[in-house]
Amino acid sequence: MTSATIARRETVEALRTIRELWGELLLAIETPPADVWPPRQLAHTMRDDDALLVETRAPLVLREHPAPLNLRALDTGRGIEGRLFDLADLLAAQAQQHAPLGDPRRWMYRSDTSPGSRAYGLHWACTWIEGRVLDEDTTSERDLDGTLAEAPFTPLPEALLYEAHLAARRCEGRLLAELGLDQRETPVPDRPCPWCAGLLVLHTRPERGPAVTCSTGPACSAPVALDGRGRRVWEWGDLLDLVAALGTGGPVAEAPIAA
Repeated sequence: MTSATIARRETVEALRTIRELWGELLLAIETPPADVWPPRQLAHTMRDDDALLVETRAPLVLREHPAPLNLRALDTGRGIEGRLFDLADLLAAQAQQHAPLGDPRRWMYRSDTSPGSRAYGLHWACTWIEGRVLDEDTTSERDLDGTLAEAPFTPLPEALLYEAHLAARRCEGRLLAELGLDQRETPVPDRPCPWCAGLLVLHTRPERGPAVTCSTGPACSAPVALDGRGRRVWEWGDLLDLVAALGTGGPVAEAPIAA
């Protein structure tokens, strides 16, 4: 069984990954479903209108969606939001015993007339859950008049820590899979290498940008380096050149072959 220390670390890492990639998911909802090529992150980089203030966007579960371009991405986003909002409700029921009503750190439950803290969106929910997982604000505090007051929150029971760990990791996995950022290798369809006509394969993995390799190996004349398996590889900084070459049906401007 995962130790409590590892569960805390992995939960925090998962929550931060979700926050960091949430803007990518919002862009995916507003973009028609893409084929393997170009990689989603690269397609977004080439967009002219992808400025997105994620923190100010209404939560997906609270806003109207008259014509989303990618229903699967929308379902993924709403599912992740709902799971993390419900998790915050669960943790608050146990750990928020002494947080005053006016305390901005307090998680507010939804009601028939108000969405409560859900109105502040996924970023706030992730940050709030992280605080509970790390047992923040669980020691007595002094009021402005010097009176010693009970801590706003109590330490999280181990059972709820593991519940948070499971929920956060599953949400992270679902997000990475939707964005094509989980560990996978996918052949690029109908687009052979412009330099040697070899098979191109897109490699994605968490916490790293996408890369493309050519199956021909060192005999390929593409002006990029070789990876550890002797394949020509286009890392993140080289992918725009590959996009240009595939778009024109030929190689980009000649350059010395990298060893």
